[in-house]
Formats: sequence, structure tokens, C-alpha cells
Amino acid sequence: MYPSNPPGHPKYPPVPQVSPPRPPGDPQNPPVPQVSPPRPPGHPQYPPVPPYPQGPKVPPKDPTVHSCDVEDSQKVPCGNSDITAAACDAISCCFDGRHCYYGKAVTVQCTKDAQFIVVVAKDATLPNLDLESISLLGTGPRCAFVDSNADFAIYQFPVTQCGTVVKEETGVLIYENRMSSSYEVGVGPRGAITRDSHYDLLFQCRYIGTAVETVVAEVLPLQDPPLPVSALGPITVELRLANGQCYSKGCNEVDAAYSSFYTDADYPVTKVLRDPVYVEVRLLEKTDPNLVLTLGRCWTTTDPNPHSLPQWDILINGCPYRDDRYLSTLVPVGPFSGVDFPTHYRRFIFKMFTFVDPTSLVPQKEKVYIHCSTAVCTVIPGRSCEPSCFRKSKTRINNLHNSRPNVVVSSGPVIMGAPSQ
Repeated sequence: MYPSNPPGHPKYPPVPQVSPPRPPGDPQNPPVPQVSPPRPPGHPQYPPVPPYPQGPKVPPKDPTVHSCDVEDSQKVPCGNSDITAAACDAISCCFDGRHCYYGKAVTVQCTKDAQFIVVVAKDATLPNLDLESISLLGTGPRCAFVDSNADFAIYQFPVTQCGTVVKEETGVLIYENRMSSSYEVGVGPRGAITRDSHYDLLFQCRYIGTAVETVVAEVLPLQDPPLPVSALGPITVELRLANGQCYSKGCNEVDAAYSSFYTDADYPVTKVLRDPVYVEVRLLEKTDPNLVLTLGRCWTTTDPNPHSLPQWDILINGCPYRDDRYLSTLVPVGPFSGVDFPTHYRRFIFKMFTFVDPTSLVPQKEKVYIHCSTAVCTVIPGRSCEPSCFRKSKTRINNLHNSRPNVVVSSGPVIMGAPSQ
């Protein structure tokens, strides 16, 4: 039987607060429905109140990135002040030996008096979430965060508000909501992209006769099998991605990056949004120091076919695409770069992104392929084969007539993925 007199205030877990505390309004007590037979309410109602809450339950493979490395000044208390380490862990929080607090994740809890408690950490994703961009299925005075600091936003609202969908199974009332973040979209002439994190979380409170259950399901994309690298043309040109790391203090990250490269077996390469992607295009099987490899247009697609749509430009005439907020960076290859013929190399860096559907503006999370149109320029005294990226130059235009035919070279697939732990 359900208890005849539900408690007037929630007993467990307590409402999290950020100093100084700002307690939200008093929760309302839900009506107590009859046990048998279950009657679906005509209007949204609070669920029956069980005598004891059960700790949050999550799927076996929790996709949420969870870290307890939180600055003391930003810690948000979780649970009662006298909570044990085991009880803290049972409600998906962190314990530092004295205090229970929320970790760098999105933590969902259900209270006995029919309240959602959702604590969102900006570090739940990479790049970090914009805490101001989070929304629920519905709007209302109880649907904004009730407290926040620089690293966390705290939501607490009745399970029947903020667009919550009510479902009923045998002996169980299910209250389901969805949290998502907005993101900025860049629109170009041949496609649209974003470099912002898009977070989408489905969560539930399930009320039964003897327990409260929390169910969290994160929406993750499915990845396709890798596709091969392709490059054809009258001159042999290779496009490859660098993967070197800095291992000493004071190391130059760019120089270190180009010290090693992914092989064909490494594709698809996984990158997080806004991660730097180090690109190198090189001329092969040539030993003439008077030859200069030049880049025309470099762009990306979601298909190995360089002519497929959508497309996003990285370089135009060898220069960074100016309509991209995150301008790519040209990396000089000089006599101390460790290569035999520096003029046979071109290097640049761009920040990882994902394409966006131009109609729905939903991130596609597909593979990204990098393509570059290349040519070989012959050095002539008094003329330069280098691009003029910050001024108009007739010299550059004239030199194009001294170049060999263009060749389009492509990379293997690069996919957007979760940060490595």
C-alpha cells in the first residue's frame, strides 16, 4: 500500500546549494492515488510517494564523462551533511573524504516529493557547455536554473512541469524530460558547420510502490566503418595529418605535432570539436629545389568525393578562409623544419568542426574529409610563388601561368568523438 500521509518536505536527497544558499520555493506534496486499478490522470499530477527512495540507476555503459576534479571554491554539496562515501557514490556524486559534491557531469536525481534535481557541469563536454544555452522541453518560471556558479548550474522543478511527458506502465508512473544545449552555426555558400558542443540528454523519474528510480540516456551518434584514402593526379602529392605530442616543458606544440603522422591504418582519426587538426601536403618523388608546391583551395566534405556537398572552405587561394570565425593558420616550412626540400611542403592548422543540416540546423556528426587543390610553381628570378594573404598582388596571379596543372589530394576520414579519459 502507498503511505497515506506523504511527507511535507523532501528528506532525501537535499536540494543542492551554491554559497550563499538560495533555497527554492517549498515543494508541493503530490496526491496519493489508489493502488489498484491504476487510473491515468486527466491532467498531469504528482506521482505517488514511496516510503523510501532508491539511489539513481544508470545504464551499464554510462556515456557521461564524469570527473571529480573540481576546485574547492566551485564544489556544489550533494546529499546530507553526514552522508557516507558509499551513499554519496550511490547517488552519482563525488566524495573527497569529508564532503559529498557533484562531479563534472550532468547529474540527475529524483526526490520522494516528485521533484527533478539536475546539476549541470560546464565541463561535461569538450568544448565546454555554455550553461546559459541549456533548455528543457518546456518553459516556465520553474524551468530556469535555481542557482549557479562559474562551473555549475542547478535545476530543480516538479516532475509535472517544464514540458515533462507522463507515461504509465503497470504499477509505474514515468516522468520524462529532455535537456539540450543550443549552438552557433556558421553558414557558407556550400554548407553549414558548428564548432560548439551540442548536448542532448533524455532523463526520467520512475515512481513505483516501493522505490524511486532515475534513468538517464544520452543521445550518441553511430559511426560507420572507415573508408580508404584516395589521391590521384599527374604529379604525386600526399595529404596527411600530423599527430606528434609535446613531452617536455617549453616544447613548441606545432613543431612537435609535425614530428609524426597518422598512417592509413589509423583512419578514421577521432577529434573533439575545436581540437587543432594539423595538415601537411607534400610533393613526392621530386628533388628539384626550384619547384614550389602551392595550395589553391582547401575544403572539407562529408564524403570522399571532393565534389560532393556539403562543403566548408579552409583555404582560398592558399590563404585562410576569412568568413570562418576560427581562421585556419598557415605554418611556414623553413630550412630548419627537418625536411630535405622545404618548398615541396605546405602545412596549415584548422579547428575541428562538424557539419550542420541546413534545414533543421541539427549537427550531422558525420565523417569529415579534407581536400586541397595543389599545383607546382617554378621559381623565376624576381617573382614569388608564395600566396599574398593580406593584400592583392598581380605577382601571384602571373605566377599561376608558370604552374603545372592542378591536382586535388584528399585525406582519410576524420570523425568527431568524445574526449579521451
